Parts: sequence; structure tokens; C-alpha cells
Amino acid sequence: MSERIVVTSPKGGVGKTTVALHLGLALAERGMRTLIVDLDPQGGIGLSLAKRDGEWRGLVDVLAGEAQCAEVVVRTNEPRLAILPRGRLDPIEVPSFEDAVRTRGALDALLRPIEDAFDRVILDTPSGLGGITRAALGAADWALVVFKAEPLAMRSIQQVLRVIEHVREGERPELSLLGIVPTMVELSKEHSQSSMVALWTELEGVLDAAIPRSDALARASQLGVPVSYLGGRLPPEARRFAQLADEIEGVIHASRRGDGIETREQRALV
Repeated sequence: MSERIVVTSPKGGVGKTTVALHLGLALAERGMRTLIVDLDPQGGIGLSLAKRDGEWRGLVDVLAGEAQCAEVVVRTNEPRLAILPRGRLDPIEVPSFEDAVRTRGALDALLRPIEDAFDRVILDTPSGLGGITRAALGAADWALVVFKAEPLAMRSIQQVLRVIEHVREGERPELSLLGIVPTMVELSKEHSQSSMVALWTELEGVLDAAIPRSDALARASQLGVPVSYLGGRLPPEARRFAQLADEIEGVIHASRRGDGIETREQRALV
């Protein structure tokens, strides 16, 4: 049975699509059959892979009745990773695309015919808390929140946590917080360090696999490849995403086993 993971953030420019792409690849490299679904009207996944806007058919074509979902899934050079692109979308038609995706039950109906072929389905959403993000949360098992290590993000993260809780209580009882992944971390900078301290002390569910601000990630994005596909020595940032995948799998497996939180009586060492 597949697990649907929504990657979301309350604001743009935090590396959300970078996390979605690299997490999907890291899961696939660990043997999980993984599908990345590009729900962003800007087609962030395709742009991250240096594909021309509209080069791939995808969700738009399926929603318009011009293709079947299985026909537009793109297979990658990693055998266990596939992508369901946004598809060919004229910018003036973005409102229609948003309306189609957020129609109640539409996303679930679209994914069901193909998701049995996958263990993990990563849903990359547009930034913010609009209709597409709400629809994705309403069809998902897990929410992964991407947090940029800066004071403004700390002030806005409560908004996305509130929406996740609202969807869980009113629409999707299966939805759980998978974790909060910090990005663009620069512990040498006071603002980033203070944001991380606040995150660690004020919120639960913060993952250990923080993603640093990185020239290697910027170079990979410019070339349209994942960071682990760059030539030369493997960048340390690639190992961060491997750690993130391992950590996320640990959370999912612990939840499915029904592991509770262990409590113990206070003891003395000597």
C-alpha cells in the first residue's frame, strides 16, 4: 500500500521543490518505488530538471480528458523513480487548473488507478496554503513541512500547522504530521542559528536532517540535475537527503507498527 506525502510550506523560496525532488530520489535509491507528483501550477519539478515549460504532458492533460494518468507518467534513469508532471498549462489557465485539482475527490480519483505501482507518492504543492495545498492535504497520509531557517518563517509556520490540524480533524483523519525539515540553514549566521534554536525549543516533530544553504544545490539546480548527479565527488548535501529519507521512513514504520511513546519512572544512576 502506498503512502502519500504532501511537501508543503507557508511561503515561497524555502526550497520546497528541492526537498520534494531529492527526497523522492533518496527514497527510490533505498528501494522504495516512488512517484513525484507536480501539483504546482508553475511546474516546479519540471523546471528543476531543466525541462521547458509544457514539454511534458501531465496532470493538466489528464484533467482535460486528453490523456490517461498512466500515459503521462515519466520514467527516470533511476528505475524506482517516476514523475507525474504538471503538464501543458497556459499561464492564463492557472485558475481553471486550481479549480480542477481542488474539486472534492478529484485528486484521490486521479491517483488511485496508478498508485498501486508505488510505495511512496510525493505531492509537491505550490507555496502557501491555498486550494491546491488544501486538496493535497485532504488526500494525503502525511504532511512534511519545509521551514527556511529565518525569523519570518518561524512566525508563519504556525499557520501551516493549524491548517494540517484542521484538515485532519474535519476532512482526513488519516493525515499526520511527518515532520518539519529545516532548509537553507547557516548556523554561522546569527539569524539562522536563532531561528533553529526557536524551532528546536518551541515545536515538536523537527527532523534532524537539516538541509544547509549550499552552492552545490544551486549549481545542481542551474544544471537541471539532482545534487547527487553532479560530476566529481559526492557532495555532502546528498547525504543530508539520504538521512532525511531514512528518518522519514523511520517515522512511517514506527507509526504503522503503532509504537507509542515510552514512559519510565525516574531513576538514580548512583
